[in-house]
Amino acid sequence: MSNTPDNIALLSAAEQSRLIRQRRLSPVELVRACLARIERWNPVLRAYITVLAATALAEAEAAEREIAAGRWRGPLHGLPFGVKDQLNTRGIRTTLGSRLLAGNVPDHDAAVIERLRQAGAILIGKENLHEFGKGGTIDFAYGQPRNPWNIEHNPASSSSGSGIAPASGFNSGSLGEDTGGSIRSPAAANGIVGLRPTFGRVSRWGGVMYGWTADTIGPLTRTVEDNALFLQAIAGHDPRDPLSSQRPVPDYRSALTGDLRGIRIGVVRELCWPEGAHPEVLAAMRASIEVLSGLGAEITEVSLPKARHAVPLQLLTSDSDIAAMMLRHWLRAHWRDMDVGTRTRLAAGALIPAAVYHRAMRGRVLVRREILAALQACDVLVCPTSLNPPGRIEATRETVDSPEAMKNKVLLRRISTYPFSMANVPALALPMGFSTAGLPLSLQIAGNPFAEATVFRVGHAYEQATPWHSRHPDLSKISAVPA
Repeated sequence: MSNTPDNIALLSAAEQSRLIRQRRLSPVELVRACLARIERWNPVLRAYITVLAATALAEAEAAEREIAAGRWRGPLHGLPFGVKDQLNTRGIRTTLGSRLLAGNVPDHDAAVIERLRQAGAILIGKENLHEFGKGGTIDFAYGQPRNPWNIEHNPASSSSGSGIAPASGFNSGSLGEDTGGSIRSPAAANGIVGLRPTFGRVSRWGGVMYGWTADTIGPLTRTVEDNALFLQAIAGHDPRDPLSSQRPVPDYRSALTGDLRGIRIGVVRELCWPEGAHPEVLAAMRASIEVLSGLGAEITEVSLPKARHAVPLQLLTSDSDIAAMMLRHWLRAHWRDMDVGTRTRLAAGALIPAAVYHRAMRGRVLVRREILAALQACDVLVCPTSLNPPGRIEATRETVDSPEAMKNKVLLRRISTYPFSMANVPALALPMGFSTAGLPLSLQIAGNPFAEATVFRVGHAYEQATPWHSRHPDLSKISAVPA
């Protein structure tokens, strides 16, 4: 690949890092390449709410001087990253995707941003999301995000911009937040890699977390190795987050051996072959199982019958959580200023009785126990990340006034991601092919608590045995937003 600005921006973060350390690529050159793509295509794709061009270039120049002086901080030094605009940034507005917070400027960085800055990474922008990361069906306060593979299609949510940006060469990697699938779904829709880490693996301090018992922060990148590099930088205990784990952080990159001999993989029957799944997703899943078997893994089918209850259980608990946090002030004072999807979810969550919430939390425990029991006999569990290719934006708008259509849409979109959120285990989404319409399809790999290294091992081996990660959307075909 020639080192044109566009090609440089689409290299893996690991390759960009190697070139920077060898002094064959300048951090300034890389940041300029990403900014050029942002300037040209962000007005259509709407990945970013706020672009930090001047500060990113200044930090790139500083990184270049440090590296030239022999003070290389590690593999993320000089690489640009973006963050979901739900994570606080010192001196930079943090909107949470809401018009109500257009002028909100925190006085501190979230813990994960502190750690990436300490690793030498360069913040290039704040990324688009549904209002408060929880609402939105038809309205985005800062512009409708669009899928770079086909701008008439959804990039998924709620970390929409965090999925679009790495896929489009707008950065080397992003950070998103995941309650029930908000990292994995955008990764799937945009044809990249996204990890929901084990609950407690990454500090949530400085992020606005509404689902206190489920929310996690994790990376979205172009490759599995890149994902491991970003997790390495942000993982670890933080005393400011009382739920962050004190377990040691392993060397994730060393797990990327490409060898799956001895690995036991469970194919989840209920999540792989449910009624309503798209036939092209099913075909890609069967092909992925064959690839994993060919790499030496031991394949077995497992059953998780309680997983089918995950969607209603998650909605009952997470919507009640956000309503409890926001009801007194935001919902009452700003009802008319919120997106209809946000206020509908908040109002519904506020009406859930405490007894129902309690039973739903007990139901989540049962789902978790079932998944952990399956993981006693398997090293990882696999299924599609999404049972359909990314849908059309207009089709999403059409479901707003149809409760039955919306229910079916949510069930098919989240049935594969919600169970692993409830189990609080690591779950990785990565490309497993494309539909005949050229839209990404995605494989999900879930492992035991704090076994991200094993999940990365399986994902990397699969990735290296398939061509999907080497394909990128052709943004040159994008001219304007559809009428």
